[in-house]
Amino acid sequence: MKITHYAHSTFGIEVKGKHLLVDPFITGNEKVKDKFDINELKADYILLTHAHQDHTLDAEAIAKRTGAVIVSNFEITSHYEKKGIEVHPMNHGGNWSFEFGNLKYVNAIHTSSFPDGSYGGQPGGFVIEGEHKNIYIAGDTALTMDMKLIPMQTKLDLAILPIGDNFTMGVEDAIVASDFVECDKILGCHYDTFGYIEIDHEEAKRKFYEKGKDLMLLEPGESIEL
Repeated sequence: MKITHYAHSTFGIEVKGKHLLVDPFITGNEKVKDKFDINELKADYILLTHAHQDHTLDAEAIAKRTGAVIVSNFEITSHYEKKGIEVHPMNHGGNWSFEFGNLKYVNAIHTSSFPDGSYGGQPGGFVIEGEHKNIYIAGDTALTMDMKLIPMQTKLDLAILPIGDNFTMGVEDAIVASDFVECDKILGCHYDTFGYIEIDHEEAKRKFYEKGKDLMLLEPGESIEL
């Protein structure tokens, strides 16, 4: 499983020969809009955690170009289905066996609305059980006890957690979240994109390290393999 960070909460995941794109927000991200061309991104599936613009902005354009299936909650998928895009609707607690592995839609504590203010359903996260590795994509969320349910069913190899604070968990809560999901290998997201969520990278890494955990903060375009 190869995971590439395109900044903010946008990730590309390659697993079993399929390309997954998570929360594509590039053309509106001042820090990377000139670095990446969305017309060059590969996608067989687009996973959307919730409807906010900083997670969905480029989903329609990429899906129409690639023919990717958008996977999200019922309200979000209905929105894109009306635009002629192939979708797979899910809701909290639901599992589906895709060609890349099992996908579960799990709870997140946040809000969810489209840029025009229309309802985007309830926010969520994803647990991906691949052929050899399992990951948790938390999406935008506060710390929640529901996270403790995840390791009761799935042993994680990586947890992708928001750490920017203000709109989501900050570093301290993300450390607790890593305890809840019983995963000490963390990939940070949702930080530095704009002023409210700027963080001190070295301090964040130190705080995780002091708790015996590994926090990875990838540069835009940088990848890791599990």
